[in-house]
Amino acid sequence: MTMLSPYAAYQQALAAGFKEDPAQQRAALSLQRCHEQLQSGDPDVQGVYLWGPVGRGKTWLMDRFHQALAVPARRQHFHHFIRWVHRRLFQLTGQENPLRLLVQELAAEARVLCLDELFISDIGDAILVGGLLRELLAQRLVLVTTSNQPPDELYADGFNRERLLPVITALNQQMQVVSVDGGQDHRLHPGQSHQRYWVNQPQALEAAFTELLISGEQTHSQPVLLGHWYIKVVRRSERLLWCRYNDLCEQPLAAQDFIEMCDCFSHIFLSDVPQLTGAGQQTAIARGTEDGVTQVAAGDRQLPALSRQDDGVRRFIALLDECYDRSIPLYLSAAVPLNQLYNRGALGFPFRRALSRLQEMQFRRFGQSAVSFESSS
Repeated sequence: MTMLSPYAAYQQALAAGFKEDPAQQRAALSLQRCHEQLQSGDPDVQGVYLWGPVGRGKTWLMDRFHQALAVPARRQHFHHFIRWVHRRLFQLTGQENPLRLLVQELAAEARVLCLDELFISDIGDAILVGGLLRELLAQRLVLVTTSNQPPDELYADGFNRERLLPVITALNQQMQVVSVDGGQDHRLHPGQSHQRYWVNQPQALEAAFTELLISGEQTHSQPVLLGHWYIKVVRRSERLLWCRYNDLCEQPLAAQDFIEMCDCFSHIFLSDVPQLTGAGQQTAIARGTEDGVTQVAAGDRQLPALSRQDDGVRRFIALLDECYDRSIPLYLSAAVPLNQLYNRGALGFPFRRALSRLQEMQFRRFGQSAVSFESSS
């Protein structure tokens, strides 16, 4: 079967009822141009940088592009890709310029690299990603990426951001930078609802858990091992996992632990979720940051006011992102309604995406094998 080109796939979606959106159409045309250059063997192909608020269709459009490719390509969530980069750099320890070697290996494997949700949050990421993108562009590997921010706003106001500026200039010069913001969150289009979020109703969570059990499936409450930590469990089966918020999000877990968890379970349940408003004393000012790529003499600097609770919020966002990217439904029983879950704190920007994703999980279409037109970055 011949796969539709990016723009043909978009036209088919419109014919099937997808709401017209001029911003999406421009993005589809940019991806079509890149696709045609690749198909013709053009050595000077411009990559595409799709950016815009949540729910605008960026991921859906990029996935149609990736599916249409006839050349070798790699498609990953940006966070998973960076995790792979760290592992490979460790394996290349002792080699001269390991980052360049890594990119050369990648260029030998793929002509196109599709990365979903490019985001830089700290100086370590800024230094690593800056060098990585510089090498990717130098190797003429075609990059197609989505982000909630334009290149000029990546790591905005971050410490030592000047290290990233040459790469930002290169992204603007060597890629088609396309704003995808038609003014509406397509994740919120009407659809058959399927409640997965309750306010102070642990019994509803219990009922949903029980309903998903298949005949003969055994349950127990033995702790689950994530990384090096045993996490307390309310109830679990071979496919389903139910934990309390404090036992999962307030433990010293990292994003890779949630990746491991989603490798093992098809449905995640989380109870006793408090209101996640950030408040409290500012954390200590960082000094002398070292990120494993190069040492930075950080000195004293101002940081956003974060509370201990924000560590839990970061883990909650990482958990939600992983579940969303893997189409794993997340069932929640919380202390407040969804739109009040996090309304004050330093993590407002990333949590807006989390909120949109939680809202989409309240529709039956989420988690189904077919990719809906509204599922997007």
